Parts: sequence; C-alpha cells; structure tokens
Amino acid sequence: MKKIIFATGNADKMKEIREILADLDAEVLSMKEAGIQSDIVEDGKTFEENAVIKATAISKLTKNGEIVLADDSGLEIDYLNKEPGVYSARYMGEHTDYHTKNGNLIQRLEGVPDEKRTARFVCAIAAVFPDGKVETVRGTMEGRIGYGEKGANGFGYDPIFFLPEYGCTSAELSMEEKNKISHRGKALQMIKEELR
Repeated sequence: MKKIIFATGNADKMKEIREILADLDAEVLSMKEAGIQSDIVEDGKTFEENAVIKATAISKLTKNGEIVLADDSGLEIDYLNKEPGVYSARYMGEHTDYHTKNGNLIQRLEGVPDEKRTARFVCAIAAVFPDGKVETVRGTMEGRIGYGEKGANGFGYDPIFFLPEYGCTSAELSMEEKNKISHRGKALQMIKEELR
C-alpha cells in the first residue's frame, strides 16, 4: 500500500481528508504521523502558490519518496475585495479564535444587502510526486456571508458561510453532505483522479 503524506497538522482537516480519500489504496498520514516537523513560510500570493510551497518543502523531508499533498484554502468575500483570502488562517493574527474573526467579518458587512454578501471557499491542492512532478487543482464552494454564527458541525468560517440552496450554513450540514459539496471535497476528488 502506498503512503500519502498530507502537509497539515489540523486534525479537523485530516478527518475530512481521510473520509474523502478512503477509497484510494493508500495510507494517508499527517505530517506528525509521518514524523515530519517543519515550519513552512507560506508567502505565496495565491492559494496554489502556497499549496505548492508546502508540498514541495515536505516532499524534500520524506524518507521513502512518498507522494505529498498540501492544500491552501480560505474564504473570499467579494464585498471586502476578496478578503481574508490567502490570509484566512492568519486573519486578525494567528492566535485569534474563529468566533472573533467571524464576528469581525459580520460587523464589517453591517448594512450590506444579501446580494452583495457573495463569497466563496477556495481550496487549492498541490501534489508532489516522487519524480518531482507537481500537479495543482482548485475547488470552490459558492455562498454568502450570513448575519450571525449558526451550526456546530464545521470549523473556521463555516458558521457564517450561508448556502442559499440548502437554506443553512456549511456548519449546519452533516460531514457527509459537506464533503460532497465543499471546496476541499471537490479539490480532493480532482486530485484523487490524478493519484489514480
């Protein structure tokens, strides 16, 4: 069975990733599980650039030529010039909790009507293969920014990300429903094709 190392330390993200890649004949390990420690400076200007920076850096630290995947994802709010964008994780400082970040974004959109609250989650995934080949894919999930936090199933910005066609936030969807339509779910399905 081949091994795939996913360059993340985020346990919530690993749960989603394992669920979606479950039907691949591969063991999916986090960096920690693979015994890799690294602080990577993500200074790319796009989600794709950051994903490639991460995957390439970790690929150099693998021992047995494993395939390395890395993602960079975030929230783009059209009314706020696509903020927080590539800075989604570091928005308002690295150690600021998401309840505070979500509250700040809702406040910045005060008085903005529904049709101008459009936003999307973006996920770019880079795969670095043992021969050095690099592939990137991008998945998106379109929605709007709600007026308050709702739901307890998601993480990050999920509680304020409203999906009009479902009538709820992405934090109110079950993990199964979310994986089918989410930006990460779509990008993982695309990268799965590359891995096959």
